[in-house]
Amino acid sequence: MTSLLNQSRPPVFCPGCAHERVLHSLDSAFQNMGLQGNQIAVVSDIGCSGLFDTFFNTHALHGLHGRALTYAAGLKLVRPELHVVVTMGDGGLGIGGAHLLAACRRNLNLTLLVLNNFNFGMTGGQFSATTPPESVVGSGFLNSLEKPMDAANVAIAAGAPFVSRGSAYQKDLGEQIEQAISFEGFSIIDVWGGCPGRYLRKNKLSPKMIEEMLKDLPSVSGPVPQNARPEYGHRYQEHVETLAPVSMPAGVEACFDAPQPGCQEVILLGSAGQRILTAGEILGIAGLTAGLNVTQKNDYSITVLVGPSVSELILSPDPVDYTGITTPTAVIALAPEGVARRKSLFSQLGSETLVIQASGVEIPPTSAKIIPVDFKALKVKKTDWALASLAVLAQMRKVLTGEMLDAALTQRFKEPVLTQARDLVSRIRT
Repeated sequence: MTSLLNQSRPPVFCPGCAHERVLHSLDSAFQNMGLQGNQIAVVSDIGCSGLFDTFFNTHALHGLHGRALTYAAGLKLVRPELHVVVTMGDGGLGIGGAHLLAACRRNLNLTLLVLNNFNFGMTGGQFSATTPPESVVGSGFLNSLEKPMDAANVAIAAGAPFVSRGSAYQKDLGEQIEQAISFEGFSIIDVWGGCPGRYLRKNKLSPKMIEEMLKDLPSVSGPVPQNARPEYGHRYQEHVETLAPVSMPAGVEACFDAPQPGCQEVILLGSAGQRILTAGEILGIAGLTAGLNVTQKNDYSITVLVGPSVSELILSPDPVDYTGITTPTAVIALAPEGVARRKSLFSQLGSETLVIQASGVEIPPTSAKIIPVDFKALKVKKTDWALASLAVLAQMRKVLTGEMLDAALTQRFKEPVLTQARDLVSRIRT
């Protein structure tokens, strides 16, 4: 197998950083296991260890500090066939301590690499949960007041069935990582290394010293017999299969053909009170009536009565793994607040994109095809502009058809709202 390292984004660490050694050891493990990028998900959080997801050509998820294990758990349950590897530093280890305990107890088939360099290297060299009390760090004397956490012992006490502790400088680290990834259940490796940018400037810590420190600790190098038990995902599936079937929510029958083949992406840009999210939901239901997979991602202010309201939808015949929109089929510009929220989008649009522009709403310069619509002249209330825009798309047979839209309205509304919505759509189409 060839390397899975991202050639367009080569590793960028401080010279001598132990993280780079771990990076290459992880890549070596992937190669020895014969894994391809689409079989792996690298999950990370904040800090220098959080760069790992950008350095591999694999699936990736980058999240909040200390929370990487929570994302990884959800990802693994939804996509159990993936090899999910989590990287976090000792900073994330301390911040997300409760999540570590839960992962150890749960025993989901994840691999956690703790890149332990004994300080918060990215933010100034402050002390972390693993900093030795005698160390000189950027947070004064505080580390001398606390007992450092032994990540391996904590993991064993919490029920982890595979625990290893080692050095970033050991030659067999790749083999150790491979063993952890191959293990059926939760596995954690506490990897010790130096941080030349911060910690090593004030503290002497060589690879040989790390080796000697590890020798003085009880050996922790693999499966933990007292914690051996079946993996969580398999147990969960077996238990679910014994339960009585639950009633499924009402489905949407696929009875129409979409007007265009392939993936269609639509962005609605409006303001609070314009029922942008409802229109997005209706468009999504319309996609379901054509047998498409649909995702809807919304963006609005916490002050829900003012500010922008944005809804982004993907309608695709194929499963949608990533909800980011790259080449929108249509952009619906209904209010300056929504346009301002996505103003950088317009310069990236090509002539293949359709922009429905409400009269009076200015948009940035764009190469897209612009369709101006005077909703006021059509006597459409501002609260109905979003639904009216869907009617415009349906009239053009762009993304959806009139039949798809009517079926979605029937699914979404009850009388008398359904009749009112149909009357509005009929007015636009005539």
